[in-house]
Amino acid sequence: MTSIPSTRRRRCLSMALAALAPLAALVCAAWPALAPAQPQMTRIVVAFPPGGPVDFVARTLAEQLGKELGSIVVVENKAGANGAIAAEYVSRAQPDTRTLWLTSVGAVAINPALYPKLGYKPATDLAPVSLVVSNVEMLVVNAKAPYGNGAQFVAAARQARTPLTMASSGTGSVPHLAMELLKEHAGIQLAHIPYKGAAPAITDVVAGHVDGFFGDIPGLIGQISAGKLKPVAIAASRRHPRFPEVRTFAEIGITGVDSDNWYALFAPKGTPAAEIEKMSQAVQRALNTPSVKSRLEASGTEVVGSTPAELARALQADTLKWSRVVRANGITPD
Repeated sequence: MTSIPSTRRRRCLSMALAALAPLAALVCAAWPALAPAQPQMTRIVVAFPPGGPVDFVARTLAEQLGKELGSIVVVENKAGANGAIAAEYVSRAQPDTRTLWLTSVGAVAINPALYPKLGYKPATDLAPVSLVVSNVEMLVVNAKAPYGNGAQFVAAARQARTPLTMASSGTGSVPHLAMELLKEHAGIQLAHIPYKGAAPAITDVVAGHVDGFFGDIPGLIGQISAGKLKPVAIAASRRHPRFPEVRTFAEIGITGVDSDNWYALFAPKGTPAAEIEKMSQAVQRALNTPSVKSRLEASGTEVVGSTPAELARALQADTLKWSRVVRANGITPD
């Protein structure tokens, strides 16, 4: 067989490569479209350690929200400084809904009044997305306490020679401010005993060392079910579905004792309104998925969801309410 000279072979190869060059360019140009799309990731930043009530809500919501968005949703815990670390982190993130902050009411509606040099301003540095759940405060006492309802508790406080004691999860916390609302609107004296968190406060009420405690219902259900705590009144405009027999303060003639430690989602400032609206709708769909809703409600919380505008109004109203309570009582952080 006659062999092709090496020079001719090289020439043929060059011609073949030149002929294929346009096709290669087309393939390269189309490669991004041909390559499998990488799913976007959304982060829900929680200002508390893993295992707490806010973290529980975040992780219950995350998987279904990912399905609604067609993306991966992860929970990232950034605890510390009463929520300020997480808030500042989210407020400085890219202005889109890939980074969200799930917070309780304290860090957005109470902290601005407590901390004059706060490193973020909720009203301007964060964009409301949606309310998530409602956690109204319930007044509980030791199971063996002589008062069986809110009216009896208030009557005992009025007759007591020394003020009844009220535990809280910390100075400036929602339980503390709920107690201040009760003092003001019932015209009674109560002695505030602050603790470092709800757990030790509840422990001392169970032990009988403190007379009462305002707490989020999810954190109280276990001790109530075990017969160690007695619910006596609800600090809300209506009764709670898990405790329909427990009257509100308004029902016993004491109006104005309305305290809701709601949780809500916020995005960084500057996030486009259309993107926020899309996320808000996805959150509401996820919350109303039967498996998500039933799991959250089983914990004692109430699923709400909202539009961004509804969350903005709730934030404004609670900021005004809690700021007034903080100023009127001269409350400063520990």
